[in-house]
Amino acid sequence: MVAGRPEPAVPRYAGRGRLMRRARAVLDALEHLVGGLGTALLAFVAMAWVTSVAVLCLAGVGLLLAPSALRAVRAVASRERARLSRWGPEIIGPGPVPSRLSAALADPAVPRELFWVLGHGTAGLLFSAAAITMPVASAQDITYPLWWRFLPAQNREPTGVFWTVRDFSDALPVTLFGIGLALAFVLLGPGMARLQAWPGRRLLAATDDTDLSLRVAQLSATRAAALDAHATELRRIERSLHDGAQNRLVGVTVLLGATRRALARDPASAPAILERAQAAAEEALAELRAVVRGILPPVLDDRGLTGALTGLAANCGVPCEVDVDMPGRCAVSVEATAYFVTAEALTNVSRHSGARHVLVTVRRDGPHLRLRIEDDGVGGADARRGSGIAGIRSRVEAHDGRLVLTSPPGGPTILEVELPCGS
Repeated sequence: MVAGRPEPAVPRYAGRGRLMRRARAVLDALEHLVGGLGTALLAFVAMAWVTSVAVLCLAGVGLLLAPSALRAVRAVASRERARLSRWGPEIIGPGPVPSRLSAALADPAVPRELFWVLGHGTAGLLFSAAAITMPVASAQDITYPLWWRFLPAQNREPTGVFWTVRDFSDALPVTLFGIGLALAFVLLGPGMARLQAWPGRRLLAATDDTDLSLRVAQLSATRAAALDAHATELRRIERSLHDGAQNRLVGVTVLLGATRRALARDPASAPAILERAQAAAEEALAELRAVVRGILPPVLDDRGLTGALTGLAANCGVPCEVDVDMPGRCAVSVEATAYFVTAEALTNVSRHSGARHVLVTVRRDGPHLRLRIEDDGVGGADARRGSGIAGIRSRVEAHDGRLVLTSPPGGPTILEVELPCGS
């Protein structure tokens, strides 16, 4: 312990938060492996169709069917792009396959999609099936002692079990084997899901020319968002000054005029009027301080982002844990954006989520600041309804950042923000 500095408090919910994140990662991995198995089956069908058309091309008949085969490949690849985009960074695909065969073959995305269909429809299909077998087999083995007696006597061994089951003492180790499989999937499942998605992210990503065009369009949209966010902020400041401090200062002016007249006509009433004028001036000063804090919170300069977020957590209506690991400081505008995003998100959690616990995590990952706000509420948050999430998105996009909201019905709700802050 450093002299003069208190020891940091141990987070109450750190263990439970890590357990929930691991459970969420395992469930996400299972979902993505099942989705990958679905696209692998579609890729196998598309590969069979392409192979059939290639064979027919030897007889000269398949040339008429070749565009339809390439369109089938593009449709399956687009489905995989959509699936991967729901899990991580968005993958932008090309447009429709040209109707002319020569133009279709000249499309730079076509050979990459053909390679992907070949790999995902063969090795990807086998890998996905094997990965899905682990949780299915573990569920079967864990419950095996409950129903093994109903199986035929000559076929009582479940999949993967190498010993003969004759009585309950032989069936009980099957449960232990299933628990081992479940633990193996907990450890390996997220990595298997990433490995399954890796070929698609490599082969189905946009080409360099497309990336450049998308980047120009993204920068144009970001600039427009920054201008809109700036205009919205100016309107908010103007409205706060006009409706709050300005009206109270007008009231102070009126009361001071009444005091001057009272000194000439009824000096005994002047102290009461001066007291009202003082109260109005203090309220105007409080309004001005609130406006200043809304422009750039002084707490960021005084205590840094960690202290500022800790203050927000202390004032939150829901028990809130803050976990910040940031070597050094980011730009003032980036820290202010992280502060305002957290403030708005915690306000939404207190008002709408019904949560019992909130976890705010901030990490410095190279040139990016990553902010994650997770609550165990009812979920169902929709970025398309209400102005809260829309305002957060505008602030984030004004910094060329990225926002991902995950809020299935029943929870949990996870808001992830990535802001560039330099290297």
